[in-house]
Amino acid sequence: MRIDGGLPSVLGQVPAAAAALERRGYDGAWCGEVNHDPFLPLVLAAEHTSRIEIGTCIAVAFARNPMSVAQLGWDLQAYSGGRFVLGLGSQVRPHIEKRFGMPWGKPVGRMREFVLALRAIWSCWRDGTPLRFEGEFYTHKLMTPTFVPEPHPHGDPRIFVAAVGAAMTRMCGEVADGVHTHAFTTRRYLQEATLPALLDGVTRAGRDRGDVQVCCPAFVATGRGAAEVEAAADAMRQRIAFYGSTPAYRAVLDLHGWGELQPELRALSLRGEWAAMGRLIDDEILDAFVVVAPLDTLADRVRDRFEGVVDRVMLGLPAGTPAETVESVLEAVREPRASRSG
Repeated sequence: MRIDGGLPSVLGQVPAAAAALERRGYDGAWCGEVNHDPFLPLVLAAEHTSRIEIGTCIAVAFARNPMSVAQLGWDLQAYSGGRFVLGLGSQVRPHIEKRFGMPWGKPVGRMREFVLALRAIWSCWRDGTPLRFEGEFYTHKLMTPTFVPEPHPHGDPRIFVAAVGAAMTRMCGEVADGVHTHAFTTRRYLQEATLPALLDGVTRAGRDRGDVQVCCPAFVATGRGAAEVEAAADAMRQRIAFYGSTPAYRAVLDLHGWGELQPELRALSLRGEWAAMGRLIDDEILDAFVVVAPLDTLADRVRDRFEGVVDRVMLGLPAGTPAETVESVLEAVREPRASRSG
């Protein structure tokens, strides 16, 4: 299981943060798209590291087009020496239409085309394949030599796609190199919903399970003692309540028999009763979504939660955690259980 960390989006903070992640032993560094562009920080991350993988988690695909993203991916793959992973997500309809001013419709089919169009463009640039991509949503048929970027020896970037529902997850199994699951998930949901849909797509496409990595961010409540762990857990109750109020994520709650909690949380959120929302997240629900443990036992709990169901986990530790503690946690997560028990 590979362990990834998060990068800040503020450019001035990226060099030190990326170097620290690499120095402490992380395998990958992801940058999300919230209130800053997710690609610019990766240029700095590539410049200030030499080993760690770098990627977007996620960039909003439907706010862009395949040609512009293909150029970004090609250049970052070249500059990083083959360490770039392109993580894409669909976002939701109101943001695409009202924030980005872009069209929405058939998100699974649109994302499939986006991925296939990227591969067609890169094939044209890499091998001279005529560009003849015509789909329902994207058309790319013009590529003169002037607009072909310089070659590089690092291959195409891998493409990960964010998925929650079965249809998008199945599509990832068919055409993507990886799937970014949402952090609002449980081990049971991964085992009973995510992985079966992914394997269905893998089988349909005649691929192997090893062709697609499953990447999952971990919700963690930890600290150096009981008081710090409890404070972190209380904060996570609020976060779980926030995500639980969203209709799109109700399927996770339904699987556990907690589906009726979603409209109750939704009603409270509309009234701005955030504290009351957190109080509805009892210890059973908290434990299903969040790894709750002090730092000295965190590694075991992370493995209990994710081992055997995900290929890479995004693990963030509290600000101010000593570097040697971070390194020891990462080492313990990777160490085989047999080695640690005897």
